[in-house]
Formats: sequence, C-alpha cells, structure tokens
Amino acid sequence: MARPLRIYVPGAWYHVTARGNERRDIVRDDSDREGFLTRLGAMTERFRVSLYAYVLMQNHFHLLVEPGEDNLSRAMQWLNVSYSQWFNRRRQRSGHLFQGRFKSIVVDWQRWGLDLSRYVHLNPVRTRRQGLSKAERARHKAGVGKAVSGEVVRARREALRAWRWSSYRAYIGLAAVPDWLNCEPVLGLAGGKRGERQRAYRQYVEKAVLEGLGESPRGQVQGQTVLGDRDYVAQMQEALRGDGKEQAGLKQLKKRPNWEEVIQVVEEMKGERWEAFRDRRGDWGRDVALWLGRLECGLRLRDLAEVAGLGHYGSVWTALRQLERRRGEDRRLARFLSRAQHRLAKGE
Repeated sequence: MARPLRIYVPGAWYHVTARGNERRDIVRDDSDREGFLTRLGAMTERFRVSLYAYVLMQNHFHLLVEPGEDNLSRAMQWLNVSYSQWFNRRRQRSGHLFQGRFKSIVVDWQRWGLDLSRYVHLNPVRTRRQGLSKAERARHKAGVGKAVSGEVVRARREALRAWRWSSYRAYIGLAAVPDWLNCEPVLGLAGGKRGERQRAYRQYVEKAVLEGLGESPRGQVQGQTVLGDRDYVAQMQEALRGDGKEQAGLKQLKKRPNWEEVIQVVEEMKGERWEAFRDRRGDWGRDVALWLGRLECGLRLRDLAEVAGLGHYGSVWTALRQLERRRGEDRRLARFLSRAQHRLAKGE
C-alpha cells in the first residue's frame, strides 16, 4: 500500500486524526482522558507544535495543529506510542491501541480554519443518540429530515458545552485556556472585536446544531491530502515529497476550476450573460453556478454567497437543496448539470 503523501510547508496547518484499532475504545474513563490530554500538552512543548483545536472521543481523536518544523510524524508517533504504553500498563494489556498510522491533511487555514475547527468541535453531538448520525445528517441535507424541536436543540447544545474533552469550552469561555492551546487565530476568523469573538464563535458553531451540522469540510479535500482552493493546491503540489510511483495520491491532486470559469461555462450553455439571469425569478442558472462552485471549485457557502450577491450563506444552502430536489424530478436540468460539470472538468 502506498504511504501517505508527505507535505511540509512552514506555517501550514494540519487536520490530524487517529482511531482505535478495529474501532475499539482508546479511552475507558476520565483518568484515561486526562492522561491523553497530559501527553497532548507535552507533545506540543517537546516538538514545538502549535495546537489550535482538539477533541477526544471514545475511539478516536481530532487535532488541528501547526508543526514548528518538519516533524509532524515524529510528534504524532511519540503521542500515540507514549499514550498507548501508559494505557496498556494501566490496563494490564498488550497489543496495538491505535489503528495503523495517523491520518492528516494539510489545510489552508485562512479559508478553512474556521469551518474545520467547527467540524472538530461538533464531534460530541455528531452521534445517533443526538439524532445526528451519518444517515440522519444525509436526510437533513436532502431536505427530508424530521423537524427538530427546541427541546432537542437545547439538549444538543448542552451536550456540546458539557463535553470536557475538547477545546470548545476554552474557545467560548467556559474553561481556562491551557498554555499548550492557542485559540486566537481561529477566533480571529470568527470576526468581531476581540472581546466579542468568543460569542461570535459560539453562535457560529451552535447554529450548526440547529441546521443538522451542515456539510463536512472533509468532503472538499483534494487527493485525500489538501483542503484549500485552486492556488493553494498548486502551492502544495510544489511541496510534495516522495516517489511518484509509490505515491498514488500525487496524481490525484489537480487544480480546481475557479468561479470565473464556472460563470463562463454556464453563460455559454445558456447563451446569456450572468447579469441577465442571476436574479431572474424561476431561472435555475444561478443555482447551477452555485452547485458547480461548491462541487467543482470547493468554495465555501459564505464565499458563494459573496460572489453571487446573496445576503447570507444560508440562502446558498437553501438554493442548493432545492436544486438537488429539482434535479431528481427534472431530466432536462439533470442533463444540463451533467454537461456543465463535464465541460468544466475538461476546461472547455
């Protein structure tokens, strides 16, 4: 099996995940959790790793980190081995605790740091118990999910705030920020004055609880390696290291089209200028462009709202959901989407 791509660029952030062997638990009680966090803090100091967000779940963990040098693999190996040895001694067990190597993607943090930190922090409520299993989230995304009562939303919000094993409580002011955690870069992306950032971030994260958690930024990862726009992917390609024959993922990294190319394709297929049909009632041309921008360009909802002249990213989400429903009912629209997607991929 090909080894994962190795990318190091000074200042780049990484989303790191590791899961228990055979999806088994990596923690069994609060002492285990405290032991893991102690070693997580020690890792940041020992290897000069900046930690921006984390969550520890029953059988896996997520980190959002920035290595100070090209040593992410050594840092993660130390964390997993150190914790595994301590856990095994404590439990009088032997054998692997984690499932193979950790996984990581390099992240354009200025564009995706906010969304990805929310994804990390929402893990405690992304469960069947909270009515947010993978299948239930898919139904909500398709617009066929059950209506959520205020009581359910409050229960989810309380569960999220009560989870002590993530950085979320420190982000919103419910817990002290440990020395080894840096919340400021992400809070800065949330907007507002310094004293208002915690509240703005809390509203941003918890609004997703009402909306069914929204789309995962993981779905926008390129080549299983990079989360970023077209230019960022090109930048990371230059930093790739490894044998091309061994690294199958090298061939998967392709430059994504940009918004201007999307508009050009839709205009040519419709035979009209963007300004003519963008705000025309009942015309799905604008929504096709939004759909392509999301799927092919990897643009965030808020970016699409800005370039399309919509007031709020929620309007984009609603438009995309409606387009997906119409796509299943309107063969002409389905063919149009298919042809537009093909032309954009081919650069025609």
